[in-house]
Amino acid sequence: MTQAPATIFLVDDDASVLRGVGRLLRAAGHVTKPFASPSEFLAQLSEDTPGCAVLDLRMPGLNGLELQQAMESKDCHLPVIFISGHGDVPASVRAMKAGAVDFLLKPFDEQQLLGAISQALLKDAAARAGRAETAALHARHAVLTPREREVCTLVAQGLTNKEVAQRLGTTEKTIKVHRARVIQKLDVDSVAELVRFVDRLGQG
Repeated sequence: MTQAPATIFLVDDDASVLRGVGRLLRAAGHVTKPFASPSEFLAQLSEDTPGCAVLDLRMPGLNGLELQQAMESKDCHLPVIFISGHGDVPASVRAMKAGAVDFLLKPFDEQQLLGAISQALLKDAAARAGRAETAALHARHAVLTPREREVCTLVAQGLTNKEVAQRLGTTEKTIKVHRARVIQKLDVDSVAELVRFVDRLGQG
């Protein structure tokens, strides 16, 4: 499936800011999508689209910080950049603690915004790659039978075939068969690689 192009979602109730920032980003080669209100943005929010969000801090209805929380509650992990016409230190601290990439005061330097956008897109791409890798690992692990998963976990803990057999109340020969199937199904070449696989899966 072809992935959608990275999109910069602009959310600001000031139409002139939407036009100005949109022109700047499109001139820099970015795809943009403007929204005049947080509710409009949330209604069209899709985790499938890579990119980042540039949010105004003060907007009617949800403010920028509340919108950031609403995105989290919808399991949306788009990196966020705040722009604000007010030097609100507590708000900027709260935004950064919640994971914002940057907090820019209007009028902001164009290069500073473009730099923050680049940083946000790199962060989004890395996060998406990490989630895809984790999903692929879980898919490979899911093909194991319940007994093979037990053997996988115990082998990854460093137990020998004999120790695994004693733990599971079966024979060493049977464990060897299970272990060979685990290595084959997970497409790993060695026990060391199996240990790394389980560690990355979060079961080590």
